[in-house]
Amino acid sequence: MKYLLILLTLSLSSYTNMKEIYIFSTQTKVNEWYIVNDGVMGGISKSSLVVTDAGHGEFSGHVSLANNGGFASIQLNTTIKLAEEKKFIVLRVKGDSKAYEFRLKGEISQSESYVHQFTTSGEWENIKLPISEFYPQFRGRKLSIPNFNFKSIEQVSFLIANKQEEDFKLLIDWIGFE
Repeated sequence: MKYLLILLTLSLSSYTNMKEIYIFSTQTKVNEWYIVNDGVMGGISKSSLVVTDAGHGEFSGHVSLANNGGFASIQLNTTIKLAEEKKFIVLRVKGDSKAYEFRLKGEISQSESYVHQFTTSGEWENIKLPISEFYPQFRGRKLSIPNFNFKSIEQVSFLIANKQEEDFKLLIDWIGFE
């Protein structure tokens, strides 16, 4: 297992000047991540994050529109200094052909999140998201303030909110930036 983690780190590092933000493995402590679903506003959506036998993070559940709900998310509080040459967040994921959001906060105390949507293909893929295109959003509404322009990241999260009742499953291998 130790060798697998070393191999994953080496393959991530060699991928075009990639720096890891987070790598899932069989050693991952999922309690580092917080589940935040629409229950915070009365909804009844359910989600979980587990580590698969293969060492991938599995974010899955059911989004319900009942009680004005409609979203499920996982969040990781972290501190990542951004070097100026790093222009992209790269996600190694396998989804269910549904749309998701990857979100950033430059400061943990911010009420707004900086959002970039992506759609999965059903296969393992590297999704490259330009950091400059992460737009500010609060409670599902786009804000009229500049896009993400912070020198560090203090929170990352995945969210699903497609305005429909649905089951979902997103496998996450790693998160990096380049």
